[in-house]
Amino acid sequence: MNANQIEKPEEKIKVGSTLFDFIEILVRYRKFLFLFVLLITVGATLYALLSPKWYKSTASVFPAERNDLLSGLSGLSSLAKGFAGGGSLAALTGSNTESDKYIAILKSGTLTNDVIKKFDLIKEYDREGDYYDKVVSDWEDNLELEVQDEGNLTITVYSKDNKKAAEMANYLVEQLNKINTNLSVTNAKANREFVEKRYDQNIEDINNLENSMRAFQEKYGVIAVPEQLEATVKSMSEIYAELYKKEIELNVFKQTYGKEHPMTLTAEIEMSEVKKKIDMLNKGTDASQKDVKLLIPFKQAPELGNEYLKIYRNLEIQYKILEFVQPLYEQAKVEEVRNTPSVIVLDYAGPAERKSKPKVLLYLLLSFAISFSIALVVVMIWEGIKNLRRIDQVRFDSLIKSVKKDFFIKS
Repeated sequence: MNANQIEKPEEKIKVGSTLFDFIEILVRYRKFLFLFVLLITVGATLYALLSPKWYKSTASVFPAERNDLLSGLSGLSSLAKGFAGGGSLAALTGSNTESDKYIAILKSGTLTNDVIKKFDLIKEYDREGDYYDKVVSDWEDNLELEVQDEGNLTITVYSKDNKKAAEMANYLVEQLNKINTNLSVTNAKANREFVEKRYDQNIEDINNLENSMRAFQEKYGVIAVPEQLEATVKSMSEIYAELYKKEIELNVFKQTYGKEHPMTLTAEIEMSEVKKKIDMLNKGTDASQKDVKLLIPFKQAPELGNEYLKIYRNLEIQYKILEFVQPLYEQAKVEEVRNTPSVIVLDYAGPAERKSKPKVLLYLLLSFAISFSIALVVVMIWEGIKNLRRIDQVRFDSLIKSVKKDFFIKS
């Protein structure tokens, strides 16, 4: 036997390296592959056929529109217009939606326990004597909540009884409406109590300020008319605005034409005259004030004018607050007693005519694909071991020895 007749390991074609080798393996182990795949597929299909049938029922709800009674009132801020008994900070900021609140209610522990007890789900899920959290987990697996693109919320329930599935879905809708309405009323009561305190405080402040104003008038003999004060303040505001205007013109002329330019000098004279006018008005020496009765004798007692302005200012502030708080208070009282449904039912759940799961075709396809993949892996591993033993007995013996050692098998 010469050297050319010696077969080198490098020259051998590895099993599975070509499509032909792969097909050869499939043909060689066809019986094993067929029986393995057949048994697994038939077993999984029989399991799907013999397993309890599950039916699903779906109800659809939509948030009920709530008429905003404040929307028709003028003089309110956007906060007042958006005020509602069922609202919260999240509702005002827009960080939450009604559908999110509905899902939170439907997944709450209170409603979950109620459904489990009412429909005896421990028995239906075959969880007698088992941990309660497993029953809760089974219920969560058989409950689907989904917000549709149109904005409605669908509530889907799975059960072994098609009528029971529909009853549970409709019961969830009923309890959702009930719980959400109660939460809205409770929140409205808290809002009403808060607004009522502010309203009462506002009324008390107004009464105190009106008493202070009346005492001031009686003491100093001053009859205060808000329109007169408003006209006086408005007139002074216009004069001061004219002063600022002249000051800006003067600075512009100085930078543009210089200090000695006629336009600059004229602007200085005009600004000086405006300042004199303001000074005379403040002192009460202006000719236009001889026949004008001031609300408060500012010239004789400036501190009285300051006191009067403080009272008048605070009183006006309280009046403005009252304009805002009073409608808000009335709205809160209405929301507290409102008991209208907060959820509109688009579709009630009905008993399903056909089962929803298990899906026999899905079980068949998955079992076939998985069993065929497993069988191929087993065949390839087995064929690789056989070739390793034939090609390199030393490496094969070493591999077997290592495996036996790992599993504590003595040779």
